[in-house]
Formats: sequence, structure tokens, C-alpha cells
Amino acid sequence: MQQDLIARARTWLAEDPDPETREELAGLIDAGDLVALEDRFSGTLQFGTAGLRGEIGAGPMRMNRSVVIRAAAGLAAYLKAQGRTGGLVVIGYDARYKSADFARDTAAVMTGAGLRAAVLPRPLPTPVLAYAIRHLGAVAGVEVTASHNPPRDNGYKVYLGDGSQIVPPADAEIAAGIAAVGPLDGVPRPESGWEILGDEVLAAYLARTDAVLSPGSPRTARTVYTALHGVGTSVLTAAFARAGFPEPVLVAEQADPDPAFPTVAFPNPEEPGAMDLAFATARRAAPDLVIANDPDADRCAVAVPDPSAAAGWRMLRGDEVGALLAAHLVSRGVKGVLAESIVSSSLLARIAAKAGLGYEETLTGFKWIARVEGLRYGYEEALGYCVDPEGVRDKDGITAALLVAELASVLKQKGRTLLDLLDDLAVEHGLHATDQLSVRVEDLSVIADAMRRLRENPPAELAGLAVTSAEDLSQGTELLPPTDGLRYHLTGARVIVRPSGTEPKLKCYLEVVVPVASAAALPEARTQAAALLTAIKHDLSAAAGI
Repeated sequence: MQQDLIARARTWLAEDPDPETREELAGLIDAGDLVALEDRFSGTLQFGTAGLRGEIGAGPMRMNRSVVIRAAAGLAAYLKAQGRTGGLVVIGYDARYKSADFARDTAAVMTGAGLRAAVLPRPLPTPVLAYAIRHLGAVAGVEVTASHNPPRDNGYKVYLGDGSQIVPPADAEIAAGIAAVGPLDGVPRPESGWEILGDEVLAAYLARTDAVLSPGSPRTARTVYTALHGVGTSVLTAAFARAGFPEPVLVAEQADPDPAFPTVAFPNPEEPGAMDLAFATARRAAPDLVIANDPDADRCAVAVPDPSAAAGWRMLRGDEVGALLAAHLVSRGVKGVLAESIVSSSLLARIAAKAGLGYEETLTGFKWIARVEGLRYGYEEALGYCVDPEGVRDKDGITAALLVAELASVLKQKGRTLLDLLDDLAVEHGLHATDQLSVRVEDLSVIADAMRRLRENPPAELAGLAVTSAEDLSQGTELLPPTDGLRYHLTGARVIVRPSGTEPKLKCYLEVVVPVASAAALPEARTQAAALLTAIKHDLSAAAGI
């Protein structure tokens, strides 16, 4: 076994095109570090509906140029099998370590396979790539990004020609193409032949951002903005300038791309501490809003002044922003379908019903939301909002920020705030309070054990609320294809438990709905909801053994 492991590592080393990962792997082989080698050669990174994502390093269980070249070759084989030979593949990338290298390798493989390749001119937000696919009539797109993962990670996200991320069976067919790739020296990788796009695509995207706003709407909201060391700053500030909003005050320490993400533990606005510098800037600048993008700017976080909060500012939950944007669009008289994933708040369904609009619920991820027929607006609680599905069939943190700023401006003109509108929605539809129990693990078997425990011994009640129905989503439902998850409906509450698709986490999504007779009853309703959510977390943790 030991000799086999060393032999596999030497075979990999012989064809690795990257001097850095070659040096890393040669060092491990010379040191006889079998534990590290086993970790890197225990299997292969699995290509799924989220594409690839993992830690940068040598070997098939890491993100590296060898893995990316194989992924690109598998995608090229899939596209050619679909009759797309000669079609255009657009490639975008963020500012993480190795992203530019992975984008270049992808372009070379596509060119060598007889497809046309075009690479965005520099690190840009993921939604620019999603837009470019449809704008340029491409047959597919690739975005090299690990979104809000830790600095050591990178990833590979694949879109097809409709501008949406891949869904089954395309993921399995591409994975089969990757598995069929032989030695890397058999994958043609010319030194040139692809196009480096100019700024025309970005200009067209920015022109399209105007479409999310109402002509003549107020544009007075003042913002503090952070890109969290990602690629959002230049595009968001250009979009705000085009729209006529006041220039955002930048969080200077986080404005420029930096793959080390030096000021945050995790470059995700939802993580503790990630917004501390933004709030410090806001206390000096006294804006109406704080807006944050994640590093590839497809997510949008919003914070509002709140004297009761320790920092003086409160982050809105994704479900709160999701409901606010829906209410804003409804007030503008939009037509079409409102959609969300199953883990998001049921408040959207009530807003849609009251407005006489269609409503759809999908599996987790914008790969599903974006495919809803007649979609006008879709969101997911993890800070993802699709506000212009004709332009970008994916979450887009730039256009979402514009729409939030417009809503804040409309309310400001009336002497009101986003929190006032949330109160209105609670009185109208009931207080929909959501929370999440999220457990990050080192050992993935912890997640599997928790799911098995819940399947074998499902809870009969949580927080004293009877479980009225329990669904094992791996069996699929009348409206949803199978996915690894569990859904519990309780009297006045709902719980969904699922493994994360992109991180080593078990995620539990909680919602309670408390009727509200009037605005005066809101404080008591919030106290009641908070107590219920805390009790559900406690009981669910015990039931899952986490």
C-alpha cells in the first residue's frame, strides 16, 4: 500500500505543469510523509452541481492546474458530445491564488479541443461572467472562484449557454468526461488562440444594471461599502455612479483585491467579525446603509443603523433582505414569478399570494432558482438575490445592492427606514423569524452520522411544538427532485437539515411564524420568536447529536 501511494504520487508529479505544486509534492515524497500524501491521494475532488471547490495544493484531492486541466478537458468533451464544437466558452476569474492560471489553462484546453475561448480582461465579479455568457451567445461559461471560502481554497463553477449553472444530468456527464481524461500530455494545450476580451462586456453589463431601477426614482441613500478584499469595488462604484447615487464610502482596508484576506477570519459577511471594519467606518461616516459583497460579488449583505446593537449597526438576515426586495418590486407593480429555495423564509410565498403573483420553491442554489419559468425575482437566505433574471440568471450582488439603495432612498423620502418596512410586513403577514444552526466540521463523518441519527430517530417535537410532518428529501417530493436533506413541519415552525454543498458544514435552517395583531404587539412577538428559535436549536442539536 505504501509503495502504491508513493508510485501514484510520482506519476502525478511527473505530469504536474505547476512548479509550485511540483515542489510541494516532491518535498512530501522525499520526506516520506505518508499521512499528507494519503490526504492528497485518497480519491479525487468530485465534480458536481457546484463544480469543483477545495484547498489549493498538489494531488487529485486539491485544487491545482492538473485538476483544472482535467476538468476543462471533461467539459470540452461534454460540449462536443452535445454538438457544440466550435462554440464559444467564456471564462471569468476572481483574485484568489491561482485563479488567473486556472482561467488561462481552461482557455488553452478549450482552444485545443476545437472550441473558441474568450477570457474576461481581469478579475471581475461572477455576475459579469454570468451576464457575458448570454450577451455573447456562448455555449458555456466557467468562473474560477471559491466565493466566500477561506483563503487557501479555490473553485471552478460551470454554466451552460442559458447562463445558468449546471444541474443534473449535465454534472454527471461532465464528471464522466473528466474521469475519461488520460495522461495530461494527451490534452492539447496551445500557447495562444483564445481571445482576451476588452472592457466592452463590462460596459454592457453596467449599462444593463440600470434596468433594475425605476426611472426617476430617488437616489439619495448614502452607503458604506466593503468588498471584503474581493473584486467588487470597481464594478459596484461604477454602477452606483451610473445610477446617480452618492459615492459609497469605502472600507479602505478591504477595498482592494487581496487573496490573503488579511483582515477577516473568513471572507463571508455572515461570519462573526467580518463586518467589524465596515461598522467602524459607518460609525464615522454615518451613512443610511452598510453594503458588503462577498469576494466574487455575487452575494450582497446589508446592515442598518440600530442603537440597540453593540456596534450601533445590525446585519439584516438574508431572509429579511429577500422580503424587503420582494415588497419593493411588488410596490413597483412587477409581473412574473417570485421564487426561492426551500431553506428560505416562507414569507415570500405570502407576499406573492397577496400580490397575485406566481410563486415557486426550488432546491437550494441558484442553479435551480434561475430555471424557474417566468422568473421575475428569486432569492436565497445565504445573501443571494437575482433581481434581473433576463440579464443575469444567477445571484448578483451588484444589482441587488442597487435595488436595496433604491428602496432605502424611497423610504428615506418618506421619513422611513428598512426596519419600518420590515415591521409593516410582520404586521401584514405575521412575524417570520429565521435562524440557522451551522456546524463546521473537520471530519465529514460527523455530518453523515447526524443525518443518519435523524433519519433513524426523527424528533416527534421540538421546543414543545409537535412535528406535524417529516420529509426525507433524498426521496424527492411531488415538486422537488431528490436531495440530501430532511424537512420538518411543526405547528407554527419549520426546520430543514442538510449538508452544505460547498463547505464542510451541517446546516439547519429554522423558521417560526408568530401572528402579530398590531405594531404594538411586535416586541412581544419578537421575544416569543427568539425563545422558540433558541429552544428548537437546543432540541435539534440533541436529536442530531451535534
